[in-house]
Amino acid sequence: MTLLVVLTVVDIALLIAGLAVYLFVVGTQLTRVAELLEECNETVQGIAADGQAVEPGLEHINRTGGVVAGALPLLYGMAEGIVTGATFDPAVAHAERPPAAPASGRRRSRLHEGVGYA
Repeated sequence: MTLLVVLTVVDIALLIAGLAVYLFVVGTQLTRVAELLEECNETVQGIAADGQAVEPGLEHINRTGGVVAGALPLLYGMAEGIVTGATFDPAVAHAERPPAAPASGRRRSRLHEGVGYA
């Protein structure tokens, strides 16, 4: 046998060994991907089961949202009326005012009784 035939056989053997290693690595990765997809499928099925419980209430939620959306123009108009009456007046803002007094008069604290003061 000549050297060229021996080198060709060695080259073919190395090619087959390289392909075998490649196929092993790809097979391992595909197995891992399949396991992860199976877990994702279980999660999606759980989410779909939870969604089945929510689905009957969606009609009520949409109806309530429609009522709120219908009331928004009225609320906007009322808010515009409030804002119009509450505009900032610099002359009033810088006027001298007395300090604010409590509405109910002087308060008596009950904390003193808790620490022993009469």
